[in-house]
Amino acid sequence: MTTAPPQTRVRLCALTDLVPERGAVALVDGLQVALVRTHDDVVHGIDNLDPYSGAHVIARGLVGTRGGVPTVISPMYKQVWDLRTGACLDGAGSDPVDLRTWPVAVVDGEVWIEPSSDEVTGSPFDRGVT
Repeated sequence: MTTAPPQTRVRLCALTDLVPERGAVALVDGLQVALVRTHDDVVHGIDNLDPYSGAHVIARGLVGTRGGVPTVISPMYKQVWDLRTGACLDGAGSDPVDLRTWPVAVVDGEVWIEPSSDEVTGSPFDRGVT
């Protein structure tokens, strides 16, 4: 079942535009959002700014899993974040700093984001659209 996205959501791209297990960047309300499509076609939206280096590089990080949790590793200093929640799982010797996440959903093969949302943990949107 799919539903039409509300007008607060913004279409970013087709799902097929995103390479599985790689990141891409979207500019949303003036902020860089790293979009990461995992092997199971779930798309995560997470802040592209690495808080440790100050560089916009999270989309270029290594995508993987830790204990079944989808993760991204900074290409700079190797901190690890949970793609679902933005929680820092490994500060690589520094105090953990979480990243902001955005609700992202795939509707009829199109990737949509809710740009004005606060931090989100868990599934996209209302948990009914995947």
